[in-house]
Amino acid sequence: MMTAQPALELTGIHHVSAMTSDAKANLDFYTRLLGMRLVKKTVNQDDISVYHLFYADGNGEAGTDLTFFNFPGLSKNIEGAGEVNEVVLRVTGKEAIDYWQERFAQFNIEHEPLTELAGHTLLRFRDPEGQRLALMDDGGDAAAIPGGTPWDLATVPVEFGIKGLGAISITTARPTQTLSLLMDIMGFRIVDDQQGPEHPDHRIMLLETGKGGPNGMMIVHVRTDLPFARTGRGGVHHVAFRVPTYEAHEAWNEYLRSKGVRVTEQIDRFYFKAMYFREPGGVLYEISSDGPGFATDEPLESLGEKLALPPFLEPRREQIEAYVAPLDSSRAVTTTEYGQPVKEEANA
Repeated sequence: MMTAQPALELTGIHHVSAMTSDAKANLDFYTRLLGMRLVKKTVNQDDISVYHLFYADGNGEAGTDLTFFNFPGLSKNIEGAGEVNEVVLRVTGKEAIDYWQERFAQFNIEHEPLTELAGHTLLRFRDPEGQRLALMDDGGDAAAIPGGTPWDLATVPVEFGIKGLGAISITTARPTQTLSLLMDIMGFRIVDDQQGPEHPDHRIMLLETGKGGPNGMMIVHVRTDLPFARTGRGGVHHVAFRVPTYEAHEAWNEYLRSKGVRVTEQIDRFYFKAMYFREPGGVLYEISSDGPGFATDEPLESLGEKLALPPFLEPRREQIEAYVAPLDSSRAVTTTEYGQPVKEEANA
């Protein structure tokens, strides 16, 4: 079986973009409950009436961000084949997992008993809109792909903080086509293949890219018995994979086209370069460059506190601000303990 050329290796998961219908509650959960940092409050560049919120580590590093498009009134996600079924975030150590179990119990966050993924302890939970999430003990210094640095001003102690994306899990009803793209063209490799519990045809396959391990892991659930999913609030829009440079990004675009993949042109998102294509099972993929990053247009110390617009949208700021509802993302909001009212003196 042929694989992608070594020079075109994907180096991990860049980001995951999901859907919400309540930007304020979403901000509250991901910053105040999970302790992630809002590193960019901007708009969907393809629909300027829609907020695009980026939550990440303290520095907004590639591989750490979980993003949300806000569509008020959006219907609930209908689970099925052809979707991202779980987003795994990474923390370090048994003590961190214990901390999160206690925190979820304290704030009545729906979660499941501990399980394992490829030798890593896993704590599954959902956000208030039903988004399927998990926390993974990434093994710390033993991880081949380093994690990010949790924000030192978050509601969660740094030693227990979320360090980025650990793995992504998808469901496909077209396993032959899905795996052909992932392995023959994108260069993923299968490291485990097990019978799943949900159906006689259910298989759970663990794939890796790059150096493997946390941030280089992808789980493929084969479910030929399921209808196709319908994306809504609590669902994922797309997953993006990492490449380190603009040159690698351009090479991937040319390579995918040469293999007959219907990929978009390279798109300059200002904070990174992007391209998109849909895998045969239905999941939307993106390949993104690691840089230049979110501190390109804002000081690192105040990321996410104001509406940021790339230069090509700046002339439309007045129009955009009229479209989107006000959303307070000041430090007073994002660093106040979950469940407690925000106090004005927190600005001090």
